[in-house]
Amino acid sequence: AATGGQILVKNIIPKHMDCITAKLQEMGVQVEEQDDTLLVRRSGKLRRTNVKTLPYPGFPTDMQPQITVALCLAEGTSMVTEGVWDNRYRYVGELTRMGAQIRVEGRTAIVEGVEKLTGAPIQAYDLRAGAALVIAALAAEGESEISNVQYIERGYEDIIGKLRALGADIRAVEEPDTSRVLRGSHDGFVENLMQNAALLRRRVRDPHLRLERVQLPERSGTDVALCYMEGEADEELLEELREKLMHIQVGSVAMSQESIVEAIAPRQFWNPFPKARYTERPDVATACIMEGDVVVLVDNSPSALLLPTTLLRFNEEINDYYFPPLIGTYLQVIRTAVLLLTMFITPLWYLLVKEPDRLHESLRFLLVQDEYYVPLILQLLLVELIIDVLKLASLNTPDVLSNSFSMLGALILGDFAVQARWLVPEVLVYMAFVAVANYAQHSYELGYTAKLCRMMLLILIWLWDWWGFAAGITLALVLICTAKPVVGKGYLYPLLPFDRRKLARLLYRRPINRHNS
Repeated sequence: AATGGQILVKNIIPKHMDCITAKLQEMGVQVEEQDDTLLVRRSGKLRRTNVKTLPYPGFPTDMQPQITVALCLAEGTSMVTEGVWDNRYRYVGELTRMGAQIRVEGRTAIVEGVEKLTGAPIQAYDLRAGAALVIAALAAEGESEISNVQYIERGYEDIIGKLRALGADIRAVEEPDTSRVLRGSHDGFVENLMQNAALLRRRVRDPHLRLERVQLPERSGTDVALCYMEGEADEELLEELREKLMHIQVGSVAMSQESIVEAIAPRQFWNPFPKARYTERPDVATACIMEGDVVVLVDNSPSALLLPTTLLRFNEEINDYYFPPLIGTYLQVIRTAVLLLTMFITPLWYLLVKEPDRLHESLRFLLVQDEYYVPLILQLLLVELIIDVLKLASLNTPDVLSNSFSMLGALILGDFAVQARWLVPEVLVYMAFVAVANYAQHSYELGYTAKLCRMMLLILIWLWDWWGFAAGITLALVLICTAKPVVGKGYLYPLLPFDRRKLARLLYRRPINRHNS
């Protein structure tokens, strides 16, 4: 009735809805009853009416906020009287923000009909009022953002899915699963470019913020937005990025930001080090923009591309900045140490136990105590592959089976493998640490880079012992030094070329100031 459409409601008892359908018909809404369905449609303008809530079979108090929204769009003046509960008009202020004209006098709300409602940021205070605000947002022109949706979700099962099925453009703004914080904001980007731009605008009211639209020259004509602060961002970097985007040579960017990065980055498929950073958090994107970086938003993707990308920038993580500087610095040190351990702990252990006779007495606790049939190098590589198989399988496992799947994987990798003498407990311990520690840093790409370097070191150590270890370290350094970013001064900046101030800012968590967001 409020949005001017048509809906068929199934599995109801129409007689129980008589008081509601009577009022809808008074307002000019067509209601057709059948055995267990109601067909509701509205083709013309809504008419005014008066409503008073009463116990059953009177008009239900739980429908009072919803019909008030419809009366906001009706011609003339309507009156809504609450005859059951006190103080049930808290939602009126939120409707007023959307352009409604409502005046509350005691238990009565006097509603002056308006031509339209306008989208606005609004807040739900309880279950029924929250449902009314959803209806108002759907009927309004423009975009609305409703906070405190937990009140709505506890009373309406899958309300977003049901409204989408009716054609509503609605979705929940949720915190990204891959980048959670203990404190701070809990919202995230979505697949709509305009909504993502609005999330940035809410945080940055500075008139120097620029959201520059670029339409890619490929068949899908994907919209991209370059977000930066005028006067802070590097103009040469911006011009280079615009040039690359406008001359992109692909048929389409179906994979959104990853397709764009592959199309504009230097051709180095053999180098595993990541050429771009991503985030789905508006607060992270905002901080990067305020510090002079460029954020690239891609339509149909919740991931924002952060440029320029350097190796040391991967050491930054959002939780560091929601704690005091000392704790943030401690977390950075831990994250760096864990990343190095994930890369070197199994190669170094294998190197030391490969020749037990040459191992110092103080390190003999590292030796494998049990008998085994499978060579250690094969055990280590096998577990590396099994961990990835488990990750891939978990992505396709239904939620109802995920716990059973985890138990099965633990049994196969644990007791069964050791009893069959395929694996030794020491291999499982070190690889379990590596698997868990890999999630201490937030970049999937950097995690797989560490994994590939670790496997390379294992194979080289198996071939040439200490010389193989040295060769693996050298090869890893060569890959780092030859990696080329998408845009910017270099992959090792601010180490090469050297910039003392920016290097210090990346190595430890500095207190906030006008140059550090």
